[in-house]
Amino acid sequence: MLAALLLQAGYNAALVSVGAALLGAAAGGAGAFLILRRQALMSDAMAHATLPGIGLAFLIAVALGGDGRFLPGLMLGAAVTAGFGLWSVQRLSKKLPEDAATGAVLSSFYGFGVVLLTVIQGLGVGRPAGLETVLLGSTAGMLRADAVVIASGGALIVAALWLLRRPLAMVAFDPVHARLSGLNPQRLDLILLTLVLGVVLVGLNVTGLILIVALIVTPAVTARLWTKTVTGMATVAAMIGAGCGYVGAAISAAVPDVPTGPVIVLLATAAFAVSLLPRRRHG
Repeated sequence: MLAALLLQAGYNAALVSVGAALLGAAAGGAGAFLILRRQALMSDAMAHATLPGIGLAFLIAVALGGDGRFLPGLMLGAAVTAGFGLWSVQRLSKKLPEDAATGAVLSSFYGFGVVLLTVIQGLGVGRPAGLETVLLGSTAGMLRADAVVIASGGALIVAALWLLRRPLAMVAFDPVHARLSGLNPQRLDLILLTLVLGVVLVGLNVTGLILIVALIVTPAVTARLWTKTVTGMATVAAMIGAGCGYVGAAISAAVPDVPTGPVIVLLATAAFAVSLLPRRRHG
């Protein structure tokens, strides 16, 4: 365990730990702004809407004679259907309450994705074994290139959040004042949701599309208990996410057959539970 925490459990294990830490930082930071904007359910809708895109991307790659498990191709397919799911939620929200629209979209897209994965498993082409790990994540068979994609994506998202922290905070608290100051709230909302989508995509191999929502939301609500400033909340959320990702990946590397994603989410949940104690004690 100590060797894994000190990045001495092997090159691939160290790369996965760093990648998981950067993913956790990106998820926590993005989640902070998403919660302040009261759009936490959007991450859930996008995550579930990625599943049919993964199945379609797999089938297209196999039909073209390529490797169905090619990660960039799967991420591209997931991005397309997640974007379509987000558009569907926004369109339905004009006629239905937002939570109802979100529930309708995520359940229908998720159901379609499960059907696609079932069909793919029955076809027996393109190495479909293990494709269902996108649901809960798996780092055991992760290649070096996959870990580099995750680490690079997480680092880029963290950098973008840091650069945009002030306009995102202004839009979260006072969209009218932000508009009068020359900002475009709709455009900034779209940028934020795009960054959240990036977190969902790079987190497929680590936490899976189901648990990535918990990694986005839980560090952010935990940070909200410790700070009253926007920058502080985003920073603390990123630190909690990074710590949970790093330690969770190290535990998974040190203990055989322990899945990385659930361990990371359990650590984030434990941090939230511990943070509630002083709040309860002080009323």
